[in-house]
Amino acid sequence: MNAAQKAQMETGKGFIAALDQSGGSTPKALSLYGVEPSDYSGDEEMFAAMHEMRARIIKADCFSSDKVIGAILFERTMDGEIDGKPVPAVLWEDNGVVPFLKIDKGLEDEAQGVQLLKPMPDLNALLARAVDKGIFGTKERSVIHEANEAGIDAVVTQQIEVAKAVCAAGLVPIVEPEVNIHSKTKAQAEEMLAAALMQHINGLDADELVMLKLTIPEQPGLYDALADHPNVLRVVALSGGYSTDEASARLAQNAKMIASFSRALTEGLNVKMSDAEFETALGKNIDKIYEASVA
Repeated sequence: MNAAQKAQMETGKGFIAALDQSGGSTPKALSLYGVEPSDYSGDEEMFAAMHEMRARIIKADCFSSDKVIGAILFERTMDGEIDGKPVPAVLWEDNGVVPFLKIDKGLEDEAQGVQLLKPMPDLNALLARAVDKGIFGTKERSVIHEANEAGIDAVVTQQIEVAKAVCAAGLVPIVEPEVNIHSKTKAQAEEMLAAALMQHINGLDADELVMLKLTIPEQPGLYDALADHPNVLRVVALSGGYSTDEASARLAQNAKMIASFSRALTEGLNVKMSDAEFETALGKNIDKIYEASVA
């Protein structure tokens, strides 16, 4: 494990940028950026357009470790290049931003009020590639739709099993059991989740470090005890569909969480913007998320 990257993730001021939209979410993300399905043909052109968008963000002067301490990448982005240099190397060597990799393969159908991770049969090979590419950690997302104790325990059990495999590969997993912001039982689900996470994290070995990526809770400070746990490097917040303003306002009430936003980061950006306009718009989003993260 890179000691400098570990120190930055543990104590650095700023937030983690989520640049990991995959196949299912890419068309919507591109459309919000002003690139419509009629502008590309097939998956390869779609992913090429997405890579251009991500590269433009990463190359912006405001995208640096001054405020962005980490970035989560889609597998194709990890394997890609910016101006002939591997993306993870650009992030760390040029920007000082710690690279993470999204490793999940999507979600199972809903059962017991949750969606578990789909199987990851090639996980060990992917983790080995990530290590070779200079990746620091991973991210794997499940979703909780309602306060179902059995379902929530199944989510956390599966997440911790994956986390242990990631730790064994020498990486730091971001465990992401998202709670749906539209759930009618969101507050109760979050209380169940906090208890389940604490129980399972208490069972980790001393050298098994994890990060947690969680929906901003209805009860401010709910995850503070988890943030203070010796096995938890950092607790980060997902925007979950909230606007940048609302996500930032909610996050500011949780002093021990920092942001890991995707849609909020790219809100208002457009492919037709000049470089100066793009830099200004991205910079404003970064400033807003940063302020909420360090509040």
